[in-house]
Amino acid sequence: MGKIEQKLKELNIELGKVPAPAAVYVPAKTVGNLVYTSGADCRINGELMFKGKVGCDLTVEQGYEAARQVMINLLAVLKEHLGDLDRIKQVVKLLAFVNSADGFVEQPFVINGASELLEEVFGEKGKHARSAISSNELPFNTPVEIEMIVEFE
Repeated sequence: MGKIEQKLKELNIELGKVPAPAAVYVPAKTVGNLVYTSGADCRINGELMFKGKVGCDLTVEQGYEAARQVMINLLAVLKEHLGDLDRIKQVVKLLAFVNSADGFVEQPFVINGASELLEEVFGEKGKHARSAISSNELPFNTPVEIEMIVEFE
């Protein structure tokens, strides 16, 4: 077991099976020494852990938990794609969308659920550039969708 998988185990995080894409795309694509992931949502065993808009259907705290689950799902994608999470040299960037109620402006606090998990797991290598964007709708009524770019060795 690698260092990153050991850290996940210490945090009581189990990576699930990567679901088949819902449309015509691949979960991850390598270009040079970068992996670009497709957007992921907060599914656990095929079911969204939350549905709806943050700021009316969900609290910021629930959005935060959803973002954390999205990142767990993205780590599963990277594990399947790279074979070993220890190959990740650094997390480069997150592009995050929050299904937001009208007037909701706390997207950065929601996406901290993903960013803080990356720093917990990868330490300094988990620090990244990020955009946290409001969306009036997201596929399947997921509260959060995130894609990421990582550099690997």
